[in-house]
Parts: sequence; structure tokens; C-alpha cells
Amino acid sequence: MVPDARKRLSRNLIRRAGRIRLLLMDVDGVLTDGSIWLLSWPDGTAQEIKGFSAYDGAGLKLARSAGLRTGIITGRSSPATTRRAKEANIEFVYQNRPEKLAAYKKILRRARVTDSEVAYVGDDLPDLPVMTRVGFAIAVANAAPEVKSVAHYVTRRSGGDGAVREVIELVLKAQGKWAVAVKKARA
Repeated sequence: MVPDARKRLSRNLIRRAGRIRLLLMDVDGVLTDGSIWLLSWPDGTAQEIKGFSAYDGAGLKLARSAGLRTGIITGRSSPATTRRAKEANIEFVYQNRPEKLAAYKKILRRARVTDSEVAYVGDDLPDLPVMTRVGFAIAVANAAPEVKSVAHYVTRRSGGDGAVREVIELVLKAQGKWAVAVKKARA
């Protein structure tokens, strides 16, 4: 981690980030800006459209190349989320989980990690049960006040605007893996 960044972050925060082996996150409001666009068709059906940050996608690929495992737990189910997860090499994908704790426990068992080795990025009230268990709870800049109040770290960037990339950089820098990950960066 660069000296300037160390000055801004507490030792406790760097220690938490240094233990992380698995990064989990919500989707709407974290990997997206929270907007859900519905494209209406003449037959009365609608198609969902989501916008994802290219910075987050690149960050997720860097995370994977550095050995950091990733996953999503989201209350909604969406083909756009499925496709983005595949493109970003996200290992654990749990959709249609309005109560996220059961999915979190399954991921812990599958990944063979402990709470202290997990970071979770959230933005809204359904994220609280997971955030209060993990070793490193992160709220995006535009998260609900209740979410920010339980977070160990609040990102400078908003959900859908590179917040996940910010978290990945923080974790990889705390682990001394950032410089190597940058050298491996690919589109």
C-alpha cells in the first residue's frame, strides 16, 4: 500500500482488509447505481436493463487474478446479472435471495472460509444481516444511513460508479498484491 493511502486508513482497517479471501456484494445499488430500467414492448411485456461499471468489472477481474474470490447475493433475479457475473468471473452467484443470510452461510461452507475472511459490500437494509457478521463490512457512498453505521469502511465512490473497484484496490493493496495484479491487467 502506498504511504499516502496508509495515512488515511487505520491500522485496524488495513488488518481487516489484509485477512480477506472472499469478497461478496449486493448487485442493485452496489454493482449498479440502483436504477432498474424497464423497456416496454408493444405486447405489454417489459425487458429489464441494468448498467454496470466497467471499472468494477476490471476490478473484479484483477481480484480473481490476485486470488481473491468473489460472489454476489441479490434479492432480485436478472439475466443481466447472470451475464455480468459470468463476464466478471464471479464465482458465487445467488439471485432471488431477499433474505441474504442463508445464502451467505452456504457460500461460507462452499468457500471454506470464516466470517473474518469475508468482506461484504452493501447499500441497503437487506444487507445488514450479512454486514454485521463479516470481518470487513463496506457501505457504498450512497448507502442508507443504517448501512453506513455498521460499515467498517464507506467508499468514496457510489454504487455503480466504481465503488467495488475501490474496495478491491484497498484489499489488494493491504495484502501487498496490487502491484502484481496491475501487471496482469487485461481487458
